[in-house]
Parts: sequence; structure tokens; C-alpha cells
Amino acid sequence: MIEVSNPQLSVRRQCELLGINRSGYYYQPKGESGLNLTMMNLIDEQYTRTPFYGSPKMTVWLRRQGYDVNHKRIERLMRKMGLQAIYPKPFTSRKHPGHKIYPYLLSEIKVIYPDQVWGADITYIRMRGGFLYLVAIMDWYSRFVLAWQLSNTLDSCFCVEALESALSKSKPEIFNTDQGAQFTGSSFISVLEDREIDISMDGRGRAMDNIFVERLWRTVKYEEVYLNDYRTPLEAYRNLSRYFEFYNRERFHQSLDYRTPLEVYSFNSKDCRQSFELNKTTTNFHLNSTKNWS
Repeated sequence: MIEVSNPQLSVRRQCELLGINRSGYYYQPKGESGLNLTMMNLIDEQYTRTPFYGSPKMTVWLRRQGYDVNHKRIERLMRKMGLQAIYPKPFTSRKHPGHKIYPYLLSEIKVIYPDQVWGADITYIRMRGGFLYLVAIMDWYSRFVLAWQLSNTLDSCFCVEALESALSKSKPEIFNTDQGAQFTGSSFISVLEDREIDISMDGRGRAMDNIFVERLWRTVKYEEVYLNDYRTPLEAYRNLSRYFEFYNRERFHQSLDYRTPLEVYSFNSKDCRQSFELNKTTTNFHLNSTKNWS
């Protein structure tokens, strides 16, 4: 998104406007090899079909596709992609050892109105010669996507930005995530605590706690990502912007009696009289470097 030859804005000023460090613009990270990127894309597609595949089964599947790979390599790639098998097993989430883990609060709760429970999750978005990470914050009752962000690094900053964007629209009673380091860090937790929002985290063996966001990822990938071949982050951003507008405003959900998420969220929300803008979900890039692709 940086225009080096822009006669009106210097590179320094453009970096300031985009919220990135100028040193990050000039930094060139070492990307994955072409073979690894190919396997990561294959892993992403197969994981979307079979989210119960961990690295051992994924290794076997790739070998049957003709790739001579070992388990450690696939385990590393899946870890880089933020993927893990969805089934009860020890240590299902890669949590930070120094971060506080909150209890799961939704065992006996029935979600019956908007802004009762929100959830967040991160997924891998492939591009031609690279990849990005996508975080989304969703209202569980209406399936309305309140905010999303793209990043080329798996840090917490873009998650915090998405959270603050969502909270500028409304506020949930309970916020549920997994135990990943992006959601257990102080920068993310403090935003929730400052607004007195109850924090819930998926426990070990609770594979389907964030099922609504998991279903969102399947929908986004089958209906948008896999149908396109993003060449740049800007192209990915533009396509996903159009898709999330379609998803919120036009896509009918059978589970919502063939209404759209925006219709259900706006009509049923106890805060629907508030004057926040629901026309567009706020999004942005969070690029710690110029690119994360070859």
C-alpha cells in the first residue's frame, strides 16, 4: 500500500498513516519456499474439509498426494498457519506460559439475543506466493461479523485493533476465544476488562466451543478465498471487504430462517436504538513488514 513515488506523501508519512513503523516497511522477511507454500495451501484446503486432521494424519494425506514429507515439517507448517486438529486431546491450544487463562463460561448458557456472546478466531488466508492471517469478531446469536483485520504476522496487535473496532459499535456480555497467545495477552485482555466484559476461553477437550466462527471460516474459504488467487494483500483486502459486506447484508442463513446476519442483529439487538454505524465492518491491514510472500 506504500507508494514510493507519491509526490505529496513521503514514505515516512504514509507509514504513519497506515500505523506501521518505517523500519518495518524496509524490512524484508525470509519467506517460505515455493514447495512449503504449496503444501500450506493444500493443508489449508484439506483442513477445511477435515478439521479433525492433526499433523500425523495430514502428513499421511500429503504423502498420498505424492509429497515426500516428514511429520516434523508438517507440524511446523501447521503451527505457522495456526492450525490444530479439532478433537478432544491434551494441550489443544498453544497458550503462552505466562498468560492468565480464564474459565469457560458458556456450558449452561443458551444464546438467545444479540450482544450476549461474541467470539473471535484467526485463520490462514493464502495468496499467490505468500499468505496472510485473518481475525474476525462475530456475534454468536446473529452470526453478524462486527469487525475483521488482516495481518502478515501472527501477533496480537491486529486482534486488538479488531476488538476495539467491534467495541466501537456495541458491547457483549461475554467474549469467548481459544487460549491462543493472541487472545490471552495483556493488551487484548485489558480492553475487555476495562469495559467490564466477562471473558470466556475454550478449555481442553472442548473442541466445538467456538463453532460459529469455525463455520464462518469454512464459508469464507469456499465462497471467496478458494475461488480467487490473491496476488497482493491489497487485492485480498478488497475481495474480502466485498465478501464480508455480502455475508452480513445479503447472504441468507438457513439457521436464521433465511434472514441475513445484519437483519437479525439489527432487529433483535437490545442496543439497536444506539446510533452506531452498521453499514460497514471496519477493517484494516496490520503489516509489520512490506510483505510475507516470495
